Amino acid sequence: MTKDISQAVDFPYLEGFAAGDFVVIDAVLGLFCEQAQIWIALLETDGDQWIDAVHTIKGAARGIGAFPLGEACEHAEAIGPAGIGAVRQALDAALLEVEVYRQSLAAKA
Repeated sequence: MTKDISQAVDFPYLEGFAAGDFVVIDAVLGLFCEQAQIWIALLETDGDQWIDAVHTIKGAARGIGAFPLGEACEHAEAIGPAGIGAVRQALDAALLEVEVYRQSLAAKA
């Protein structure tokens, strides 16, 4: 069974925020993907690094329209390390959806 990820990122929100400038949108999404690799590493470490990572992810997610990811981060901030798994799942879903979206942009160029 394939997980439906079509709700991971609200791309119309992002397109509106960026005034339809797809060069900017692609750059922002590229930066989000690059930063995600750092966040993933921080989420997997022992200690309290996850707290700063989750807070940073929350803001970045909301900025690109990945509202379910932002909600997962907010929940993790409230409940502690037990919420990290949900953050990882939501981050993975957002990254997958971003990749598909960016490929569709590239195909149109």
